[in-house]
Amino acid sequence: MSETAKAAVTVPSLRSRKRRTGAVPIVMVTAYDEPGARIVSNAGVDIVLVGDSVSNNVLGHQDALHIDTDVMVHHVAAVAQAHPHCLIVGDMPWMSYHLSTDEAVRNAAKLIRAGAQAVKLEGGRARLPVIEAIIRAEIPVMGHLGLTPQSVLAMGGFKVQARNIAAADALLDAAKSLEAAGCFAFVIEGVPDVVGAAVTDAIGVPTIGIGAGRSCDGQVMVFHDLLGLGSRTPPKFVRQYAEIGRIATDAIAAFAADVRGGSFPSDAESYHGSAELGEALS
Repeated sequence: MSETAKAAVTVPSLRSRKRRTGAVPIVMVTAYDEPGARIVSNAGVDIVLVGDSVSNNVLGHQDALHIDTDVMVHHVAAVAQAHPHCLIVGDMPWMSYHLSTDEAVRNAAKLIRAGAQAVKLEGGRARLPVIEAIIRAEIPVMGHLGLTPQSVLAMGGFKVQARNIAAADALLDAAKSLEAAGCFAFVIEGVPDVVGAAVTDAIGVPTIGIGAGRSCDGQVMVFHDLLGLGSRTPPKFVRQYAEIGRIATDAIAAFAADVRGGSFPSDAESYHGSAELGEALS
């Protein structure tokens, strides 16, 4: 296991991890429960993101708009039970930070009390008051720019963003503004590689890319996409490292065949009573 994995990862230790200074790229993977967080931590990952993508990947919804803060608190608490070496970042779900700064701070605090060590929220300059309020409450904030899944209806689907100069300039301006407000890192999602590189070069805190090219200071992947557990066709930027879904299906099918064929459980897999007990019950 790497030295990064052995020592607990913290917000201060991540804030300065820029590749241009020679830092090792940051690795972030989602997890939604104790077994997933344990696997991710044991693999030496830096950040475990308890993503609102639990809506798609675990609960069966088509997008991330169908869960609330209580659902996120439930999954953050489960991840925290693994006591991972990774930094635990909890996603703030849709409408948990959109109505007022006071409500946003209260919802962020719920995720922290559940076990998160930072929160992540989506959006650009419109989120500045909320980000500043949460940071004033001593809660670290990770930003999320580019393709923001909570905006899927406004965007008309999961589409690559910042394809033209005006949109790319707006994203760059948002990153600088949110960095000035105190965000310690950013997820940059679904943008051309040159945009990911420009944002990474322009700010002094790490960028963590997902479909944003190779130049970001780190990369994030969804647990279920990485391991082949999803039911959807994965996006272009996904590299699947295993087919756990197929392996699990084959294993359960073998179990079912053994039960139906009478070979499970065997004598070795059964508890045995004494001959006297058997005679008494016959």
